[in-house]
Amino acid sequence: SSMGELHIHSVLVTGANRGSGLGLVQHILGMPTPPKWVFAGCRDPKGQQAQELQNLASKHSNLVIIPLDVSNPASIKAAAATVEKHLGGSGLTLLINNAGIVRNTELEEGTLENMRQVYTTNTIGPLLMGQSFLPLLKKAAQGSPGSALSCSKAAIVNMSSIAGSIAYPLEWDRMQIVSYCCSKAALNMLTKCQSLGYREHGILCVTLHPGWVQTDLGSAGGRKPPVTVDASVQGMLKGLSSLSEKDTGTFLDWEGKVVPW
Repeated sequence: SSMGELHIHSVLVTGANRGSGLGLVQHILGMPTPPKWVFAGCRDPKGQQAQELQNLASKHSNLVIIPLDVSNPASIKAAAATVEKHLGGSGLTLLINNAGIVRNTELEEGTLENMRQVYTTNTIGPLLMGQSFLPLLKKAAQGSPGSALSCSKAAIVNMSSIAGSIAYPLEWDRMQIVSYCCSKAALNMLTKCQSLGYREHGILCVTLHPGWVQTDLGSAGGRKPPVTVDASVQGMLKGLSSLSEKDTGTFLDWEGKVVPW
């Protein structure tokens, strides 16, 4: 398998009940040497939308579904405590902040409430997740041999979008999603800040563009996206396996190419 190099003891994926989040969980479970723990965070683990996750959990004893709403600070703290209990003294190797929302917001329609809602999930969520899981990420880094940064040591992966790239020519005629674009540009800056702040703790931080993927979120614009979830997830996991010191704080796409800020 092309993903053989990624050796992670434990991973948490947010927004894991559908789309790219679910795809990541499926592919991580299918690795040649899967992690000892795969934590799948979603808002309603018992609900209809988490049915596929529940089916997976019944087949994989290393998969633990965690109730987690990243727009709610108390929910984040509770999730960190639950994950810590399961890990029983070991650290969390990989945090994938995948949960995200999109609202079609044109310039005239941007409101305080709309912007607040999108930023709370897409930008503030990953900030608070980083804070709450920092002790577990630090523990993973300390327990890993060697000083070089890598995703097998300890890492935060923030799922962004090319829509958050200021340099990339936006398809303005087709997609006016101001709140989403702004929240992802801010997430990219957060990743840069995390990479600088957490480097001393041995934690690698990157922001990823998963491609324009065939998910509910990806199809919001009304046209069929070109990239399948499987292709995107396989590409991202392959890319994560080869990241090193020089890649911390960068913005990469699902094929491993650098995306302009």
